[in-house]
Amino acid sequence: MRTLPINRYTLGLFYAILLVAGLQSLVQAENVPNIHYRTVTVDDVEIFYREAGNPNNPTILLLHGFPTSSHMFRDLIAEISDEFHLIAPDYPGYGFSSMPKSKDFDYSFDNVANLVGKFVDNIELDKFSLYLMDYGAPIGFRIATAQPDRIQSLIVQNGNAYDEGINNNFWEPIKAYWKDRKAVNKGLDNDFWKHVKAAYKQPVMTNDDALRFLTTFGATKWQYTNGVENIEAFSPDTWGHVQPLLDREGNQDIQLDMFYSYGSNPPLYPEWQAYLRNKQPPTLIVWGENDEIFPAAGAEPYKRDLQDLEYHLIDTGHFALETHGQEIADLMRNFLNRKVANPTLAAN
Repeated sequence: MRTLPINRYTLGLFYAILLVAGLQSLVQAENVPNIHYRTVTVDDVEIFYREAGNPNNPTILLLHGFPTSSHMFRDLIAEISDEFHLIAPDYPGYGFSSMPKSKDFDYSFDNVANLVGKFVDNIELDKFSLYLMDYGAPIGFRIATAQPDRIQSLIVQNGNAYDEGINNNFWEPIKAYWKDRKAVNKGLDNDFWKHVKAAYKQPVMTNDDALRFLTTFGATKWQYTNGVENIEAFSPDTWGHVQPLLDREGNQDIQLDMFYSYGSNPPLYPEWQAYLRNKQPPTLIVWGENDEIFPAAGAEPYKRDLQDLEYHLIDTGHFALETHGQEIADLMRNFLNRKVANPTLAAN
């Protein structure tokens, strides 16, 4: 085999190649987001949260849904933390935050929203945008209506604030549960829930037993994959992360308390809608249109109350970030750079 003669030219070329490779590695290292995994104590409850990005950049408070946690934002945080400051907390009983027993803690949307509000004060956030998803919507809207001047914009992803969003088969037994936690077979004979009863071989079920199904592995996987075009492209790391947390002793009772407490949200819809009309926060909707829990019917009414609205229905299910994360990140980057980072540009 022929070898190159070792001379100044060969050595120079060799060192040049090493220099370029080193610079490329340095650039790649600088582009890797510096994500921190932190915990603060609020009212004797440890709140775990993910934080990334420069605090001098516009801040986004990312509020997760059921049955997940801040884990749902892991890829989004990595994608846009170069331009934005991101904070994603886990609620009590979810993710890596404390899980007080149901008998020792008020698992209600009022209380959780109050705790998240104190968390925001604890870490000294001033003004911020809200990412509202599923449970994050009723929690975030409580925060927004309490202190509207702190909210710079909204990103709404399958987060409901209108009656139209919960007028479907999925919600019938849950609405009956709000009225009576001892209800039996109320709202369980529609096309959605009759399959659950058949699977359990129980022609008559208590609503409590039916809703406990929503904490099982089958229901968790269904929430992630329903409405998704290609299930094989969906990482099982999602339900693999969530289900062991749901299976912790006592967590099922926590989820039942939250299902019951969801009944406190519809009476507040008029107040939230008035906030949208009166304050007109710039809003980006990125909604998985195949979601059977919060279908696109819940996205449409935002058009009634918001003038500065950018509206996108995405061909996917409940957890749109898992299948269309890059698309949503790009839409957010564009939206936030115009509406928050450079509001004068957005006005022109």
